[in-house]
This record gives sequence, structure tokens and C-alpha cells, in this order.
Amino acid sequence: MYTRIRSVTKARFSGTGVTRLVSSRASTDRNGLREILRKSGPRRSVVSLLQDWVDSGHAVSSSELRFISNRLVRSNRYDLALQMMEWMDTQKDVAYDPALRLELIIKNHGLKDAEEYFEQLLSSRVAKSAYFPLLRAYVKQKLVKEAEALMEKLNGLGFLLTPHPFNEMMKLYETTYQYENVVMVISLMKRNKIPINVLSYNLWMNACCEISGVAAVETVYREMTGDKRVQVGWSSLCTLANVYIKAAFHDKANFVLESAEKTLNRSNRLGYFFLITLYASLGHKQGVIRLWEASKSVSGRITCANYICVLSSLVKLGDLAEAERVFDEWETNCCNYDVRVSNVLLGAYARNGQIRKAESLHNRVLERGGSPNYKTWEILMEGWVKCQSMEKAIDAMLQAFVLMKRCHWRPSQNIILAIADYFEKEEKIDEANTFVRDLHRLGLASLPVYRLVLRMHVHAQRPAFDIFEMMKLDKITMGEEM
Repeated sequence: MYTRIRSVTKARFSGTGVTRLVSSRASTDRNGLREILRKSGPRRSVVSLLQDWVDSGHAVSSSELRFISNRLVRSNRYDLALQMMEWMDTQKDVAYDPALRLELIIKNHGLKDAEEYFEQLLSSRVAKSAYFPLLRAYVKQKLVKEAEALMEKLNGLGFLLTPHPFNEMMKLYETTYQYENVVMVISLMKRNKIPINVLSYNLWMNACCEISGVAAVETVYREMTGDKRVQVGWSSLCTLANVYIKAAFHDKANFVLESAEKTLNRSNRLGYFFLITLYASLGHKQGVIRLWEASKSVSGRITCANYICVLSSLVKLGDLAEAERVFDEWETNCCNYDVRVSNVLLGAYARNGQIRKAESLHNRVLERGGSPNYKTWEILMEGWVKCQSMEKAIDAMLQAFVLMKRCHWRPSQNIILAIADYFEKEEKIDEANTFVRDLHRLGLASLPVYRLVLRMHVHAQRPAFDIFEMMKLDKITMGEEM
């Protein structure tokens, strides 16, 4: 655990912070540079593109380079963005962003390279502004010891001046169920006069809920309302409401959510959907619908994630008719058919035994150009197994196998065994052999499946050398007699 933070003086900033443009022809050059990167970036290194551009007499600005690198990041072209960061680092007249470069190193090469790069930065003044992506990566990967060691190092350098790194540590402790350490971090912040912000209070309330219960949370909330540096908004009220919901204090939760509604504004939809989720947890359908309709007045496009949230809430409440109405609204307005939205309704149909409706929706999705993902096939295969449409379930499983090359999804063993049982019951030994080979290839084979297929071979009086060989490769032994 990192120790007491050393005393620091108030930071002083020098310079105007304004990026110097290196050419009066910035607008013309900007368009040209964008065009070069758009057309040639994927086929040539960004370094050669930029160097050719400069060598041909054109000039580039720091602001333009940052714009392009951000565009590359948003389109998940991290390798190209990193090339640009590396080139910028070699240019005397171009300011670069070490924090972004560190983040891109993590995405492209992993933590080891990122740690080496950060060590190199420690001898320069930019280290203070670059450490955060490394800390955040440790938190994301739940690397507690590494995060604590980094905090110790930052403490020794006098870099711990804001609540942000402490909030990251509290997130890490919460995700690893070390709630007492969250309270310890708050005490450390107070002792060293680090300002406690809204997120700090929210994380503190969550931890107190797990450690001591509602009364402790209410004490923290009262301290928050008395803190003049902090404005209590919908996020803190939602945190408090969630505590009440967990404790089954539904009346208190409803009151707090009604207060939270009054703090929402029309510039951001995020709060509306937090409230929708909490109202659904309370079984408050009117609250869900009211917040959904109110969210439409917020400027900007309603996203697929927003539709998924409200559809999931309505399905949770058992109001399929309203969910269908909202889905029709989305389908009418959507530009790109995102099957994650239709999967919410598809799953509701399958779980309720409405397989005909599920099939009809699936066909409708295909007609609209939707591309089924692994979740689509999982929902359908479970629905078809439930109604004993086994050939359809098998086809769905095979479709899902194709997608497994691009994702980490794995089908449930219950579905796998149901299909294997069907092959045994129908005496389809060839299909069973093909199925078990697919399972072996994908690392999904298990002892129960192998036993079942071996029984089929014994019953059909056929040799099973290949089955035993696959078991050997999978390091699966019989254990006991069949």
C-alpha cells in the first residue's frame, strides 16, 4: 500500500498553451494531409506519409496532427495513431502527447512496453502528465500490486495532487472486493488535503454499503451535501437510490429518484438511462416510460445503447407490448441494423416460449440486412432446444461455431449435451462424430460428450480410435466406467 503523500506546493503553469501553427496555409495543408491519410494510410506507414508531405514543402501543425491521431483512435486504427505519435516525438517544432502515446503503446504492444516507455519519461517533465493511462490499464486488468506500486512511485515524485488517481484506485478496490481499502483511500485523501470530488463520494458510498450498510452510506451522503466544493447531482442520487434498492427500502429509493429527475438537463442523456435502469429494478413501469419519453427532448441522436437500455428495462418489467412498440420505433428510424437491439426482444420471446415470434423476428432482421452475432445464435439455439426443434438448434450451433474465431463466446455445456443427446437418441453417429470433432477443434469437448459418443460407437460396434486420440490430446481420461 502506498504511504503518506509528501507535501506539495500549488502547481504553477507557464506558457500560453496555444499551439503554434507553422504555416499560413494551414487550411489548405489540413485538407491535403487528411486526404493523404484517408486514402493511403492503411497501405503505407504514417511516418513515410508525413515525412514525404513535409519534404515536399508542405507544413503541418500540432493541432492538425492531434486531430488526425484522434480520428485514427476513434476508428480503432491504433497502430497508425502510434506511428503518428512516434513521428511527432522526433519533430522539434511539433508538440506531442505522451499520455496518448502511452495509451496507444498499451493497445498495440501491451503493458510491458508501456512500463518501459513510462520509465523513460521519468527523467523528463512530461511524466507528470503521462502516468494516468498506465494506472488506468492496471485498474482495467485488476492488477492491484502493480497499481499500488505505481502509486507509491507517483507519491515519491509528488505527482498525486488531484482526486483522479485515487478514484482509479477506489475503482480497483471495489472490483476486487477490497471495500475497506476504499475507505482507507478516502482517509488518505483527507489527511493530505486532496479534494474529494463527486466520483470519490459515489465510490465511498458504494463501499460503505458493502461494509456497514445503509446508515453508513447516509452519513457519507450528508457529508457530501455539506461539502461546498461538490454539487450533488443525478449520479450521486442514483448511487444512493441503488443502495436503498439493495436494502429493499423502496419508498426511500423512489423519493431519491424523483429528486434525481429534477437535476437532469437536456444536454446529456446519460442520467436518464441510469434512472430508467433503477426504476426498472424497482418494478416502476411508469417511471421507465416517463424517463424514456423525457429523454427524447435531449438534443442529439438517440443511440442503439439507449434503445437497448429501455428495451431491457421493459422486458425486465414483463411489458412485451411496450417493448415491441419501442422496438418498432427504433427499427423505423435506424440507419444501420444493429442486432444487439433486436437480440433484446428476441431473447424475451425465446425465454417466454414464444419461438414462433422469435423466428419471425429473426427472419425480419435478416430481411433488413442485420448480421446475426453469437448472442443471436445462442438465443435461438436455446429456444429451439427448449421446444425440441433440434435440427434448427444444430444449425444455429454451427453458425455460432463460425463466429467463434472472432470472439470469446462459448456455448453452454447444457446446450452442447442436449445436441449430443439428440444424436444418440436418433442414432446419428456420423453427425455425432462431426460434432465432437468440431468441439475438439474449438476446445469445447468434455468428458460427458466423449462418453456419449463412445457409447454410440459401442452400440454400433464401430472402432473409436479417433475419439480416444482426441481425448488424449484434450488430456481427458475416462475416470470411471461408462
